[in-house]
Amino acid sequence: MELLFIRHGLPLRINEGDTDGPADPALSDLGRRQAVALAAWLADERVDAIWVSPMRRARETAVPLADRLALPVTIDEDLAEFDRDALSYIPIEELRAAKDPRWNEVPERPEHFHAAVVGTVERIIAAHPRQRVAVVCHGGVINAYAGHVLKIAEPLFFLPGYTSVNRVLAASSGERSIQSLNETAHLRALK
Repeated sequence: MELLFIRHGLPLRINEGDTDGPADPALSDLGRRQAVALAAWLADERVDAIWVSPMRRARETAVPLADRLALPVTIDEDLAEFDRDALSYIPIEELRAAKDPRWNEVPERPEHFHAAVVGTVERIIAAHPRQRVAVVCHGGVINAYAGHVLKIAEPLFFLPGYTSVNRVLAASSGERSIQSLNETAHLRALK
């Protein structure tokens, strides 16, 4: 079976104090266009199921794909990002450009996050033998599972682009392999 891990589109920035609870931003205008471009890019591929993080940016990213493919989405709490309870959301690219030390923060207990992600993904694999499943989630989730497959201990070893497609093959024998990371050809026309 094949997993298409998709990072959400570019969300809006939420500063601490802008909201009463955890920051759960909507997609920006560019993020919505990225989601539409992703749906068009994957329109000719067979996708059998769509699983989505409960976070708003991931759910909104999944809508154009689900609509285009006429598929329901399965929201899974265990696909949420490690910062789900943060009071602010600043896109990591913005933090990195500003050389803000928060840009490379990792989960407080990365081994627990990693184990939860691996368990969740293995549950998705077991539910969809011989199928292709889109999993719309977050950079930390993608890093956790790809790192598991590649045996990389670094919690955040690469930065998946917004709406990037990251393909993992899962054999019924238990073997897992990376087919591709960070496919972003569908974003070439967007600015």
